[in-house]
Amino acid sequence: MFRQSFRHLCQLIPSSPSAPLFHRSVTYMPRPGDDTPRVVTLIPGDGIGPIVTDAVCQVMEAMHAPVSFETYEVHGNMDSVPREVIKSIRRNKVCLKGGLVTPLGGGVSSLNVQLRKELDLYASLVHCLNLPGLPTRHDNVDIVVIRENTEGEYSGLEHEVSPGVVESLKVITKFCSDRIAKYAFEYAYLNNRRKVTAVHKANIMKLADGLFLESCRDIASMYPSIDYNEIIVDNCCMQLVSKPEQFDVMVTPNLYGNLVANTAAGLVGGTGVMPGGNVGEDYAIFEQGTSAGNVGNEKIIKQRKANPVALLLSSAMMLRHLQFPSFADRLETAVKHVVSEGKFKTKDLGGDSSTQQVVNAVIANLNLL
Repeated sequence: MFRQSFRHLCQLIPSSPSAPLFHRSVTYMPRPGDDTPRVVTLIPGDGIGPIVTDAVCQVMEAMHAPVSFETYEVHGNMDSVPREVIKSIRRNKVCLKGGLVTPLGGGVSSLNVQLRKELDLYASLVHCLNLPGLPTRHDNVDIVVIRENTEGEYSGLEHEVSPGVVESLKVITKFCSDRIAKYAFEYAYLNNRRKVTAVHKANIMKLADGLFLESCRDIASMYPSIDYNEIIVDNCCMQLVSKPEQFDVMVTPNLYGNLVANTAAGLVGGTGVMPGGNVGEDYAIFEQGTSAGNVGNEKIIKQRKANPVALLLSSAMMLRHLQFPSFADRLETAVKHVVSEGKFKTKDLGGDSSTQQVVNAVIANLNLL
């Protein structure tokens, strides 16, 4: 009810240039020194990455956000993430990145997975929700997918048993299952969420997914005010595309979370508008929420018509993580107002605007806040 009321209020934001777009009735009281600028590691990445990360830099500068960027060139065809990049993220604690290409086959491992494991970014969070002004098949969708990020099918333990026979190991541990379940319920509790759904295939993988469910059930017992249920992953996919409004927070092992998040994103506008991030005990990386299409294609890159909305909203998440809530509110409100107006939309949203036109519109709306 609360979230429905909030979405209704968001729809009532005035569009008149002379009227303020955002009003906060209770102020945020910072601690002394909270305005100290923060340095963030920036990885533009591959494909559309440099275009959308540049969009974020322009918007941050326009709103005078207390953030500066330390930029490093990293590309998906590298053998590994350069050590100076890892040191930068460890020093700054926070990173913003564009997409990194993962080569198919061969011996090159995913740098995205390397970053998650190296920094123990065990929780991936993707927020899939309807944006006002963006027509979709389903209404009232507001799903947060929380995915275990360090083990499962992504453990990287593969070998050829004999010619033509390859064995790939799925690793599930109680330690990792406990902490991702705890994070999901903590998130639900702190964000006024009512339900957590565990996604699994324990009817077939009785030991591995059974252990994951055991952890979810144990943690659920500590949060009696939050509803808990379980769903088999194949039924989950069917339910997502037929009645997505039934889901609230979803907690999943690694591979299922990737599939569920990309499916949910497709229901509410696509990967170009879905924010997300990866977080651990000490570090966080913010990026476009879902992996499908996060590096774009040659035509979009050449025309510079990549959709910056997802990374701009991810940047708002980053600003909240850095304890700059007022800047986060302004950025999110401006982006949502541009989407709601519908004058500047990239091709994936049914328009023909360039990235720069969308950025200019966001900056113009920031000046009204």
